Amino acid sequence: MRRDKRSLDSYDAIPRDMQLYLANYGKHFSKKMYEWAVSMMYKSDGSGIPPIPKQEFEDKLNHFGIRLKNDVLYDGMYVYSMALADFYGSSIIDEEHLLMFVRDYVDDPDAVDGFIFNRFYADCCLKGEPISWLEMM
Repeated sequence: MRRDKRSLDSYDAIPRDMQLYLANYGKHFSKKMYEWAVSMMYKSDGSGIPPIPKQEFEDKLNHFGIRLKNDVLYDGMYVYSMALADFYGSSIIDEEHLLMFVRDYVDDPDAVDGFIFNRFYADCCLKGEPISWLEMM
């Protein structure tokens, strides 16, 4: 069986504001998009999580000697926050392993550029969550 490997968004008419966002950031998180995405994240107990400042995130990585080779803009920070909300304290037992998960996710050797943002966008589409593209720039 042959699989068509074109991106699903190649079939959609992309709104002008989304085109502007993509022209500036590609399929990656701007600071505002990251902060907005995190504002919608909740732990299993219903509590929210705050966005992490970029320097704090980098300090955490450095503390454990973890280097991200393929991180672009705020993608790694998005993965950190997502894993903190969804997996930390359950399948991820401590901060070092949380950051190792981020490294494994961001530096996945068979992933394509933009896969992290694409997954986030797909989730927004499935939930019917509109994105105010111009506000995210």
